Amino acid sequence: MSAGARPWKAATAWLIFLGPFFFLTYGAANHLAASRENVPAIVFDWERSIPFWDWSILPYWSIDLLYGLSLFLCASRAQLNIHVKRLVSAQIIAVSCFLLFPLAFSFERPVTEGWAGHLFTLLAGFDKPFNQAPSLHIALLVILWVLYAPLTQRRWRWLLHAWFTLIGISVLTTYQHHFFDVPTGMLLGWLCVWAWPADQASPLAGAGLTRDPRRRTLAFRYGVGAAIAALLGILIGGVALWLLWPAVSLLLVAMSYLLFGPAGFQKQADGRLTPAAAWLFAPYLLAAWLNSRWWTRTHEDAHEIVPGVWLGRLPAAQDALWSKIHTVIDMSAELPLRRPRGSKVEVVAFPTLDLTLPSRPTLEQARAALEAARRKGPVLVCCALGYSRSALAVAAWLLRHGDARDVSQALQLICRARPAVVLTTAHLATLEALHAGV
Repeated sequence: MSAGARPWKAATAWLIFLGPFFFLTYGAANHLAASRENVPAIVFDWERSIPFWDWSILPYWSIDLLYGLSLFLCASRAQLNIHVKRLVSAQIIAVSCFLLFPLAFSFERPVTEGWAGHLFTLLAGFDKPFNQAPSLHIALLVILWVLYAPLTQRRWRWLLHAWFTLIGISVLTTYQHHFFDVPTGMLLGWLCVWAWPADQASPLAGAGLTRDPRRRTLAFRYGVGAAIAALLGILIGGVALWLLWPAVSLLLVAMSYLLFGPAGFQKQADGRLTPAAAWLFAPYLLAAWLNSRWWTRTHEDAHEIVPGVWLGRLPAAQDALWSKIHTVIDMSAELPLRRPRGSKVEVVAFPTLDLTLPSRPTLEQARAALEAARRKGPVLVCCALGYSRSALAVAAWLLRHGDARDVSQALQLICRARPAVVLTTAHLATLEALHAGV
């Protein structure tokens, strides 16, 4: 295949496979659920006021066309492979949920005539009132939305978003799904996009059980938090089912500490998280952001350690500090860095898990980046609070390029400017080893 050629043959082959794969697995789950007695439904009383719009069967069905066409829109074999992995993962996970936890749709659909009636009849030929949560329709919608949006010209993107939103609404207005299926379907879709990112390695590829006891302890704590949130949501029910979102978020945090490392948060080179990570980790991100603001509420956002080198918390887009700096060196993995609109401040990210020590290579790279950036202008080194990870990076730089003769003097320079800095004996031991070249 020549460079730049679209993988037409591969796309055709995948379409030939995915079509039967979808209908066989989906149909088998439907058949098995239909053979069971008393399949439950998760439905809220307010859903009875959702209108039935027979015309919305058209956007509902349109996802099939968008699904097939999407394979031929991939510009390279690599992009096609990633897209197919997302589609297949969503199918396998959703069907597994349908088999393990079958749910039924409980409303009676009104009789429909005309062209819409024909489409409903065609749908009823293979789709029974089962296969509910997570909605595979919604999961696939998220995956397709992520693919189609960048390919659509900006002036027409509003139309794409409007139509895809209508597809999402149609699962309710065609009486195909209850509301519970929609957010769970969204979680599944974003999970598949997160597992198979487009512009960076998959967090699954580098997964390995950590030997760091500190990371294992934190993984256990977040895992317990995830279990508590999930149990409360399931036992209480109703509105408390929204606790399943924080449960998934905390579970992914726990797995990042235990298996994935900083890659689990998918921080990009510009300091932002991928959209998938931002959605999946959203409850945790909100708590982490509020926590960072609470602990630093009585202190300056940043302090100048030596001329041209600032140490502080992750800045918000509206902070005045942006006008004083040329480069931001971001040491946090868990929080997104958002630059002001139109800002030309450079960002260099060295993602490090919260409450853990940066690795030796990370510290080496961070202090080299700090020295290079300092030659261009003022630099801010930051993390969630600006107390540990970023302080360690600045201390490492002071030992190599700054005015510190030893670790004690480096610590003195930092604490004099930013007294709230917390560097433990483990941090100091790391600095001593780095300074000694061990």
